[in-house]
Formats: sequence, structure tokens, C-alpha cells
Amino acid sequence: MLNNKGVVIQIQLSERQKKIIDIVKYNEPITSENIAKKLELTRGTLRPDLAILTMSGILDARPKVGYFYTGKTAFSFISEKIQKIKVSERKSVPIVVDEETSVYDAIVTMFLEDVSTIFVISNGFFTGVVSRKDFLKNAIGGLNLHKTPVAVIMTRMPNIVVTTLEESVLDAATKIIEHEVDSLPIVEEVAKDNGDKAYKVVGRITKTTIVRIFVELGNNE
Repeated sequence: MLNNKGVVIQIQLSERQKKIIDIVKYNEPITSENIAKKLELTRGTLRPDLAILTMSGILDARPKVGYFYTGKTAFSFISEKIQKIKVSERKSVPIVVDEETSVYDAIVTMFLEDVSTIFVISNGFFTGVVSRKDFLKNAIGGLNLHKTPVAVIMTRMPNIVVTTLEESVLDAATKIIEHEVDSLPIVEEVAKDNGDKAYKVVGRITKTTIVRIFVELGNNE
């Protein structure tokens, strides 16, 4: 689980904690004294275990009543936490080129930055996306890479899936899976001088980022 500083802390359950959950599940509401009796332990010995189980949301404690099982598991708790992680907390620097950049120079940028997708802008506003597949397809097709601007081969707005700083990483991950893309541009909506709606690219979130988050939570790092 996450502490109040957003750091992931250990939530792996011990065998005794699992026994406590089972006892509460089938005897709720039950006091700490009666839990201790069933395990033939003292209340003081169980206090740390009960604290962990209530803080993690697996058990609920009610004064003068006892403990209840909430129905949550360690996995569901992780699920709740990942829904609370905002894209803004895990965004990385976007790799951006101008529409007039040649396809050749864009390919060089892609490999130097070691990314699979480049975002394209015009006058500072987000206009398109170009991927490794786009480059490969057009290179094989005999396109003049040095003279052709990247704008010719990119996918243009509004046919691009985007995310925002306020969206959860779970929502972003869902978009990545549903649309079978490697990354999403993180955008902010702005108004042009003429009042038209436009977007600024403020970051990116990738498959690697999403996987890293799940691994961190799964390993309780």
C-alpha cells in the first residue's frame, strides 16, 4: 500500500494475518480479545497485525463492537491505489519534433532518444503522432526520407488517443490496451488567439511506465 507520502510500503500478509482474516470473516463482529483466544495468543501480540489489516482496509474496526471483514483483498487494495495514481505523477518527458522536420531527422531523433513514438507539433500545438511502424512502412515504400516532412506520414488529430494530467494511470493503461499503442501523449487543452481549441503536449506515458507501476505494487517495493 502507499503511505501519506506516496511511497509504496509492504502489504504482504503473514500466515497469522491470514488466520485473523478467516476468524473475522466467519465470526464477525468479533473483538480482539476473542480473536486472541481463538489463536491462543495475547491481545498485545495481535495488536500490530490488527493495525496492519485495518490500515490496509481488509478489516474494519468499530469501537465497542469489534472487527468486520470488508471483503477487500490485498489485490483489491492495490487496485484501489492504482486508480488513485494520477498520470501527472508518472509522466515522462515527451519527444517532440516540428511538422517540417524531415522523416530522416525524425528517425534519427527516435533512435537517439530510444523511444517508439514521436509527437509532432506545429507552432507549439500538438498535431500528430508518428511511430516506428510509420517510419518502417514509408522507408520500405521508397519515400525520400531527407526531403519529406514528417507531417506527410504522421497520424493527425483528432484521430489520436490522448490522456490528461488528471486522468488515472489505470484509465491511461486501459486506453493503451484498447487502442494497441505503445504510449499516449499527455495533453492540456488551450485556446488559440482566434478562439479555436488546441492542445499542448506536456508529457507522455508508456507501456513501460504502466508495467513498472504494477511491478512495484505487486512486489510491494
